[in-house]
Amino acid sequence: MSVKELDSTPSLSSLYPKALLGSVFGSEGDRLPSTEFVRTGVVVDPAHLAAYNQVCGFRLTDELPATYPHILAFPLQMALMTERDFPFGLLGMVHVANRITQHRPVRIDETFTLRVRAENLRPHEKGRQFDVISELTVHDSPVWTDVSTYLRRGGGSGSGPREQLAAPSPNAIWQVPGDIGRRYAEVSGDRNPIHLHAVTAKLFGFPSAIAHGMWTKAHSLAAFEGRLPEAFTIDVRFKQPVLLPAKAAFTSWHTDEGWAFELWNARKPKPHLEGSIVRL
Repeated sequence: MSVKELDSTPSLSSLYPKALLGSVFGSEGDRLPSTEFVRTGVVVDPAHLAAYNQVCGFRLTDELPATYPHILAFPLQMALMTERDFPFGLLGMVHVANRITQHRPVRIDETFTLRVRAENLRPHEKGRQFDVISELTVHDSPVWTDVSTYLRRGGGSGSGPREQLAAPSPNAIWQVPGDIGRRYAEVSGDRNPIHLHAVTAKLFGFPSAIAHGMWTKAHSLAAFEGRLPEAFTIDVRFKQPVLLPAKAAFTSWHTDEGWAFELWNARKPKPHLEGSIVRL
């Protein structure tokens, strides 16, 4: 694997037009690039962290929520997936799962090296999927790892299982405001038009704007604050989108290894996500 070292964070404002052009004029391939993007000297802006915590529902502390470093990695992920040798255009890509491992608590005053790469292209019943791996290290020791799984629709067998689901008994009801997509976009940099306004979301087949999957994961994680071990893995699978504004039902329960949780449409027995938190 070749290494591409960056001396600054990629500009998302320049990457979005590149993503659009690549989706319209690019051609699909069968191989992921063998390039790892690396940035050293990564630090956290306390004001940005505070804004993220407010949007996602975390308390203000000296430790990073386990979902926060995903925000640091996102510009590198975008840079990787808009390279000419990346086999898929970004428009229409679906984020279907995300697994984050916190190897130890990560502090706001630390300096990190950030690494991002893509691997494991494989079939899916609705097309093809692959993983984008992001890793934070301190003195060459990994402190945080993120595996984001993306689906490229088309050409699949369509033979995946269909679950018959029943609504859970919720621990909490979330009133998700209609502007949460825009608010999360401000702190995450993820300005995909499906999250911003009903008008732009309708261009992509959604009746209204939808919440970011990583916001629903972060808000779910915030429900466990004060009960989390120092080292854990939080793994989620994204299901039906959260159409904004929304009323969502959150439920969680203990397991032998930690917790399991689900987020549902409070008006219909349709799941938005399911996940687990496992102690390391």
